[in-house]
Amino acid sequence: MTDAKERDNEEFQPAKRVASVSHCSSMEQYKTMHGQSLDDPEAFWSNIAKGFHFEQGVQGKFVDYNFDVSKGEIYIKWLTGATTNMCYNCLDKHVKDGKKDQVAFYWEGNDPADAESATYGALLDEVCRIANVLKKYGIKRGDRVAIYMPMIKELVVAMLAVARIGAVHSIVFGGYSSEALADRMLDAKASFLITTDGVWRGAKLIHLKDIADEAIKQCKSQGLEVNKTLVVAHMSRVTSPQPTTNGTANGNPAKKTHFDDKGNYKVNWDDKMDIWWHEVVKESSAECPVEWMDTEDPLFMLYTSGSTGKPKGVLHTIGGYMLYVATTFKYSFDYHPGDVYFCTADIGWITGHSYVTYGPLLNAATSVLYRKIPVAFPVLTYFWEILKAGLITGFDRDPKTIKSNLGHFLGQSPYKQYNISSLSVLGSVGEPINPEAWLWYHRVIGNSDVSIVDTFWQTETGGHVITPLPGATPTKPGSACFPFFGVEVAIMDEEGKEIKSEGEGYLVFARPWPGMMRTVYGDHERFETTYFKKFPGYYCTGDG
Repeated sequence: MTDAKERDNEEFQPAKRVASVSHCSSMEQYKTMHGQSLDDPEAFWSNIAKGFHFEQGVQGKFVDYNFDVSKGEIYIKWLTGATTNMCYNCLDKHVKDGKKDQVAFYWEGNDPADAESATYGALLDEVCRIANVLKKYGIKRGDRVAIYMPMIKELVVAMLAVARIGAVHSIVFGGYSSEALADRMLDAKASFLITTDGVWRGAKLIHLKDIADEAIKQCKSQGLEVNKTLVVAHMSRVTSPQPTTNGTANGNPAKKTHFDDKGNYKVNWDDKMDIWWHEVVKESSAECPVEWMDTEDPLFMLYTSGSTGKPKGVLHTIGGYMLYVATTFKYSFDYHPGDVYFCTADIGWITGHSYVTYGPLLNAATSVLYRKIPVAFPVLTYFWEILKAGLITGFDRDPKTIKSNLGHFLGQSPYKQYNISSLSVLGSVGEPINPEAWLWYHRVIGNSDVSIVDTFWQTETGGHVITPLPGATPTKPGSACFPFFGVEVAIMDEEGKEIKSEGEGYLVFARPWPGMMRTVYGDHERFETTYFKKFPGYYCTGDG
């Protein structure tokens, strides 16, 4: 891109076609709303909370916190005493509002021929059935359920079923080893595991059930009894590449022992331990009452690597996280009814939790659930075919994939065959995006007529904390721009003095926002030491 260096510092105004219909359509409106969110957080967030169902309203302080370790234990509380349920707000509420037949997800598998859609009504039906299965096998509110699955519809169903009955899900990325899975299950004390028999990752066959079995053995050797494993028969789908009778896949060797003479996938099975999803879901009732939970009860824990090497169980609670991911999704991606949204993240990471599952569903959105591994052309031709076919308006992807496309094709020609003019908002998440890739993304994919949303956030923050708003914010390539509503940022030097002019330092936050983590599961001292001791009175991200 010949003009990249010249345009690194150029300011790009919001696309007019986006700003004209945006939830926040000017910097003046943004400044007013952001100011209100800081001056009176109770009024600001309680107004947003009116759009959700709470079985019981706030019974105490709307927000209460301590960020200063010198004054006592660190704590963050929102909507004290209120009760709600995440699954109810994601599904039941929309079905009751007449959206039973609206598509929640278009699922795209490992092959273009392997696809399906799921409506809000169908999701609710299956979620209730699986929730009843969990209850049948003794799972109750507060219990931890480990989920080790690829990007399939049943992963979303499992999450919501766990949330419906008040249990806590701990999702482990489906590419992790048995050791990593066991470590996380041990720390979470998970007594129930949900997984699949296997999965094609591109042309590579992953035996997920075997990995899960090994992890369970490791847990048992260290004193944790996992009572049951619920298994999705994913390999019985029309997935590609198809195995031949000698156990190969499109020329790639697969262990012959995993296929019978007809090419059917074989699974190691323990009748006392293992349960087939498709069998129990048929037998289970489609009626399952929700468990009304306190807003500060745990929703999920998600493990992220720490500087010591031991993963941290980042714990998020129900009420504040619900408000925050729904609001950041609505405003950061400027979602409107009728839009189709596509985030390519894996649900095994926080982006998948917040902006594949919970954020879209809380907004009654229609989105794409995507299982293939898009990295570069020609694999990404499938990527753009989805964009073309789905009339997608919002698209969120990590800079690694954006850069890989830029590296393959600095020009426009490979993309001219795809009509992706429906795109209005392009997101970037996961790592900083350099100006050259930003400009390519804007000019080539967005045809210089979209809003780029380059976000900063962490597993710990729950949702975007620094982000442009598509219809309001002038953007600069490589910059995440301004704090989201309720977020107050500062830059500190090594001595703990705030840098108020241009300079480099530690990014910190002066007050809580609803979606931030509440603790490190089982180790509150680590939570305090990692995030609050360096600069008492501030949450420190560790990012400069």
